[in-house]
Amino acid sequence: MTEKVKSKSVPKKILITFGIILGILIIALLLNFERIQRLYRVINLFNPDIIVQNFRTMGDKFDSRTIHRGGDVFTFKRDIKKLPDGYTFKGKNRSVNSFIEHTGTTGLIVIKDDTILFEQYYRGNTESSKAISWSVAKSFVSALFGIAVAEGYIKDINQPVTDYLPSLKSSGYNGVSIKNVLQMSSGVRFNEDYGDFNSDINRMGRYFALNMPLADFVASLKAERKPGTFHHYVSMDTQVLGMILRAATGKTLSEYTEEKLWKPLGMESDAYWLIDSSGMEAAFGGLNVTLRDYARFGRLYLKNGNWNGKQIIPETWCKASVTPDAPHLMPGKRSNASWILGYGYQWWIPENPDGDYLAIGIYGQAIYVYPRYNIVIAKTSAYSDYNKDGEDMEIESIEVFRAIARNLGR
Repeated sequence: MTEKVKSKSVPKKILITFGIILGILIIALLLNFERIQRLYRVINLFNPDIIVQNFRTMGDKFDSRTIHRGGDVFTFKRDIKKLPDGYTFKGKNRSVNSFIEHTGTTGLIVIKDDTILFEQYYRGNTESSKAISWSVAKSFVSALFGIAVAEGYIKDINQPVTDYLPSLKSSGYNGVSIKNVLQMSSGVRFNEDYGDFNSDINRMGRYFALNMPLADFVASLKAERKPGTFHHYVSMDTQVLGMILRAATGKTLSEYTEEKLWKPLGMESDAYWLIDSSGMEAAFGGLNVTLRDYARFGRLYLKNGNWNGKQIIPETWCKASVTPDAPHLMPGKRSNASWILGYGYQWWIPENPDGDYLAIGIYGQAIYVYPRYNIVIAKTSAYSDYNKDGEDMEIESIEVFRAIARNLGR
């Protein structure tokens, strides 16, 4: 005979406890679902399989504020030309088309004065795609800052930032002048390495993903060097500039951009700026714009801040923005800077400058201005190998832009 085995029932008290724990976990998951989703999006933002799509749909993934265009659009003329075949880099002749392909280019436009000489879209982007600017946004912030100074909102760029942001007195920004911040010479400790999971820039990204105020992250940064002595790229320097603009003008960065740039310049499309949980724009790189509107902004600087007879940005500010005025800001290899390019007010100056300058965004974004040839080039990209050789690619892009400008600007 087989003996009957009695089944042991789980005590009711344990089942109730388990149910309570499970319920708490489910509630916690539901309450934090948006945070978890945002974190997942940030972690996968640069995934090679989806980076192109991500860069043109940032507004679908994160909160944003719209910058509305005005009623009158400034229209470019068109005289389409062929790009030059080649350029020289590191002593070797290379192909322009190969560079465009290799760097994950999603849009390229070349204008001379008021005329489009070349315009092409790639990898599914179109003329209506709003492409993420990344650090190209920093040059827009510089323009807004120049306007705010002219309007009297900012009294003097030699003032300490804490005159406008007293909440930063306990941070590395205490006592740092606005000018030092404009020139990426704040002396604040910051690791901008996108390839390092634990770098400050990636910690900030996760902070943003978890929907925490960027101002709190900025306030946590500490000093490393004496301000105004060393050029070290710190994206949060631009975030501080954006915070100052908001405090001084009483307007959001998007509102001020719309009023002072988008409508006066006759931009053809709405843009948008990513915002954090407090409603503050990601000033350091969250602007999303169509390619032709990037070119319009470049044209504004080509004309030294003048737009069809109206001075939008003071000419003196435009010139100061692209003119290094201290040894640590001069282009070329030097011991008091972390990179070979020179720097102004949120604009880069190439080695062996010929009056040209540019805005640079990570993963291949750029606005390049070459006044000698009256040329502006805007490029959007999704270069998935950036962490491998991104800085070298950015230096190479300058030679590509120079070759295009000298060929089409004749």
